[in-house]
Amino acid sequence: MRPASHTAFISHPDCLLHEMDFYHPESPARLKAIEDELSASGLMDKLRRYQAPLATVGQLERVHTREHIARLHAAASRAASGGFVYLDPDTAMNRHSLGAAYRAAGAVVLAADLVIEGAAENAFCSIRPPGHHAERGYPMGFCLFNNIAVAVAHALETHALKRVAVVDFDVHHGNGTEDIFQHDPRVMMVSTFQHPFYPYSGIAGRSERMVNIPLPAGSNGKVFRKAVDEFWLPALERFKPQMLFVSAGFDAHADDELASLNLVEDDYAWVTEKIKEVARAYAGKRIVSVLEGGYALAALARSVAAHIEVLMKP
Repeated sequence: MRPASHTAFISHPDCLLHEMDFYHPESPARLKAIEDELSASGLMDKLRRYQAPLATVGQLERVHTREHIARLHAAASRAASGGFVYLDPDTAMNRHSLGAAYRAAGAVVLAADLVIEGAAENAFCSIRPPGHHAERGYPMGFCLFNNIAVAVAHALETHALKRVAVVDFDVHHGNGTEDIFQHDPRVMMVSTFQHPFYPYSGIAGRSERMVNIPLPAGSNGKVFRKAVDEFWLPALERFKPQMLFVSAGFDAHADDELASLNLVEDDYAWVTEKIKEVARAYAGKRIVSVLEGGYALAALARSVAAHIEVLMKP
């Protein structure tokens, strides 16, 4: 089936119920800011909205251990009476968190199905909790399940794709995604991230398929674009992915005080166009983009809008 010329927007109200503390930067206000900006700009009227389903345990077990899933269920049980249960110093659950995590992973699986089956040309998943720090056996860094990894594995196993690329421009290295796929020859990951910075990884694991490009604090869009042009694009051209998944973190923005890179909206629009060029060349235009970080609400909302506006272009 020929892909429809629209962008799917996938979210769920359950993602607003997850909170890790009353003052935690990874808050429901992030999704509200995105919705408000898309509505005010008129972009939301041009998107086709979908409600995220729950991921299945079978889908999760492709990338997570049973012990990991059981650990989250046990924490959810402890949180059921109210309050927060901490999994690490930065990552907590309330009584709604497990349901939100199942919706977040399910959103990306649905996005993969829509794009592969031709119901959408590409998709953006406005979800939380984020996912790219969650390793095969451990939640960490605000992340419970590795949402993008669940969907990549679904695309490989259910739809029999042979080559899938993950593009990660979050300010933090996607250690969880690398942990899950570093030995899978069907998956390439290209990423930029501030270094040295949490989670202090991404250097030792570099390879022909794990193209991790560290950027020093203070790097601007010129430095970022050079890294994409010199390292990402040649690697993706060699790999020729049949589909691209984007870990779309917007915390490398100059206004985001949780990190020290200096990207702006134009940089996110530019890299989105580069991703689309690769998708047009090798992947039948198939892209699934997934929200990761971004904590300066106004900058996050503007950056997501710039990203989606490029995704929507023919």
